[in-house]
Amino acid sequence: MGLTKSEKFTKEQNDISTFAKAFAHPARVAILQHLFKIDTCFCGDLVNEIGLAQPTISQHLKELKQQGLIQGTIEGTSVCYCINKENWNAMKGTLSLFLDQDLPQKTNCC
Repeated sequence: MGLTKSEKFTKEQNDISTFAKAFAHPARVAILQHLFKIDTCFCGDLVNEIGLAQPTISQHLKELKQQGLIQGTIEGTSVCYCINKENWNAMKGTLSLFLDQDLPQKTNCC
């Protein structure tokens, strides 16, 4: 696998790319939607909620946690997950600035 050479890009560009990765798989989107829907930490079986195998769910949770969009706490043999609201709001601000860019009107554009 090649290097991303992320050091060649701005922090904002790297952040946008990182956040976009969180939405790059529908399972991660489903997990986030479920966590928002229940509006509390979820310690139950996401396998039943999402319908994927446990190792697959674990990989997606790991990715979302690495992105900082969710957080987890260990309670005995269970791990409870919830949205990391501070990071979620930071992501929304960064993505809003990026998505709200207006392209200048060009008369000679294809």
